[in-house]
Amino acid sequence: EQVEQSSLMAKEECYPLFETRKATGRFMYIIFSFSVFVGICSIWIYRLSYISKEFEDGNWIVWIGLLFSELWFGFYWLLRQNLRWNPIFRQPLPQVLSQRYEKVLPKVDIFVCTADPEIEPPIMVINTVLSVMAYDYPTEKLSVYLSDDAGSDVTFYAMLEASQFAKHWLPFCKRFKVEPRSPNAYFKTLDTTNSNNGKELLAIKKLYQEMESRVEKASKLGKVREEDYSNYKGFSQWDSYSSKRDHDTILHILLHRNDLNARDEDGIVMPALVYLAREKRPHFPHNFKAGAMNSLIRVSSMISNGKIILNVDCDMYSNNPQSLRDALCFFMDEDKGHEIAFVQAPQNFENLTKNDIYSGAFLIPYEVEIFGIDGFGGPMYIGTGCFHRRDVLCGRKFNKQYRNDWNNANDENINHRIEASLQEMEEKSKPLASCTYEENTSWGKEMGLLYDCAVEDIVTGLSILCKGWKSVCYSPTRKAFLGLSPTTLPEALIQHKRWSEGGFQIVLSKFSTLWYPYGLISLGLQLAYCHYNLWALNSFPTLYYCIIPSLFLLRGIPLFPQISSPWFIPFAYVIVGDSTYCLIEFLRVGGTIKGWWNDLRMWLYKRTSSYLFAFVDTMLKFIGFSNSGFIVSTKVAEEDVSQRYENEIMEFGNSSPMLTLLATIAMLNLFCLVGMLLKVVVLSGEGFRIFETMLLQVLLSGVLVVINIPIYEGLFLRKDKGRMPASVVVKSTTLALSACVLFSVLS
Repeated sequence: EQVEQSSLMAKEECYPLFETRKATGRFMYIIFSFSVFVGICSIWIYRLSYISKEFEDGNWIVWIGLLFSELWFGFYWLLRQNLRWNPIFRQPLPQVLSQRYEKVLPKVDIFVCTADPEIEPPIMVINTVLSVMAYDYPTEKLSVYLSDDAGSDVTFYAMLEASQFAKHWLPFCKRFKVEPRSPNAYFKTLDTTNSNNGKELLAIKKLYQEMESRVEKASKLGKVREEDYSNYKGFSQWDSYSSKRDHDTILHILLHRNDLNARDEDGIVMPALVYLAREKRPHFPHNFKAGAMNSLIRVSSMISNGKIILNVDCDMYSNNPQSLRDALCFFMDEDKGHEIAFVQAPQNFENLTKNDIYSGAFLIPYEVEIFGIDGFGGPMYIGTGCFHRRDVLCGRKFNKQYRNDWNNANDENINHRIEASLQEMEEKSKPLASCTYEENTSWGKEMGLLYDCAVEDIVTGLSILCKGWKSVCYSPTRKAFLGLSPTTLPEALIQHKRWSEGGFQIVLSKFSTLWYPYGLISLGLQLAYCHYNLWALNSFPTLYYCIIPSLFLLRGIPLFPQISSPWFIPFAYVIVGDSTYCLIEFLRVGGTIKGWWNDLRMWLYKRTSSYLFAFVDTMLKFIGFSNSGFIVSTKVAEEDVSQRYENEIMEFGNSSPMLTLLATIAMLNLFCLVGMLLKVVVLSGEGFRIFETMLLQVLLSGVLVVINIPIYEGLFLRKDKGRMPASVVVKSTTLALSACVLFSVLS
């Protein structure tokens, strides 16, 4: 019997903590991809074959421009296919984890980052904090840290309120298995009339509403009431506060197991809760979110020193209370766990419209491509919803002999600190968040998140993978985290400008994805990084295709094969075949036909505005003419803006160069198409030959006009505040008309 028990235990120990399966049906996809690639090669051959003829006609410069554009489109198409060749899907087995490791689960530190209480309201921040405090996990092994880069006393006040409300909220969540565990999200979706826990629900909802009212009053006033200041000694740390860019380190441990008051209403120890506003001085670089994260890594090592770190943005609340245990399945797996540096969950959003007008869901990247990247060695670190090994973030390189002894994972290396008072712990930790601490150290270079890049997360993840580690994608059926997507067009474009600018900065840095990872990661993974980091370079061929064919359509000069030519076939096949596949792929992952059209429109807008300005700004910074700043996306919207967003009416907002450029391209294509149609009418029968000789140009210009209908409405038809500004109407119309007239005169 003892032999049987030993055998059974051995089998259990060998059983993996997660399962991996490969996607099926790849053979048919590879055949289809090969056929499209043959079509692309045929297009290249067509361009090369007719260069000599275009020399004679005087259009060779335009022809070569089209050739280079199509070469780039073909190359980038290959990068996109790379993400679809080897997708894998992983399934954690938390029940096995509980059976094997329940008593030795590691400590986990959770980092929440905020930077501006006006853009990121404190009530939203504490909802995220409360959601991660309520994980189904031993509370004594859980610590939550808020980094407030604004050093706002209002945000600190909100954290105080949250620490008290949590004493009631956490027991309520566990008692009734609440999902989601962000109070605001839970109460928003709940039908109180059909609830089985009516009295307790009404009581907890009342407590939340009272807390929400107090926090929002303070937020509107922009300050904390005098009586609250005097009632809590923690506010004394703001006595030396000058501004959010000039203040001492503010650190306060709000909840800790050493504190007898840190118990919930059931007498259970609560997760540790810590507020940090790192020191800021005007003449010291603070390195934006990367600097905040690195301060949190150091401070948390003194207070809790969790082996695992989860970082989330302040608008990205936990939607799945089991996700922490699921992530540990990857780290603690006996066979593969020692290779894994971080576990990345896709970003998901709760405020998307039915047809996702601004393509904020990133359906294809997060529902298709991320699994393909996982098949090559691991997804990128995308800055939120990511579980890390602490030692890897602190610079540890991968070693095949390395094994983490989880049975001793919670042996206290900081026993002497446990006995210390909370005040002593705070004072010892403060220097770790000073603005001079990192001088002459490896922080930001080899340790922690890396600096000098607008996408500190991507370059940090790349650096980790190049040290030999792997990462995995964790995408549960119930989404792990839910956040907020931009609700206006300018917000979406600015967000993509920052991302594409950061990606291109990586290309030009010592970590360039073109050569640095070669031999350190798989070729497929290197190409995947290139696919995202080269976004900015898409702007020029896309702009060329949006402008030149339409202008030559106005002149009646064909740039593509006529419909009777055999060369028409590869163009038609590539366009129809790839577009059809993209539509099917989009629908398969839960999108709609209108959503796909919106996604295509945003694809065009990003390439012709965000990516162009990202390229220009990156090059200016590269040669020393400008510095990039970190722009925080707003998380609040005015009521009329929200209403238009829910009705899927495009919001243009204030005048900007990006809007002017988009409107100019839209107007130019409209003028060219209308000019061509007028020729057809004037020339009568002869005019219809244009459709035979220039069908592809007519279709291209026509699609560009149809896809820009929201811009035409914003320019001329709408009267609401979200329409195109009058200055953009004048500038875009004048520029487009001038370009058409000038082009016609010069020809």
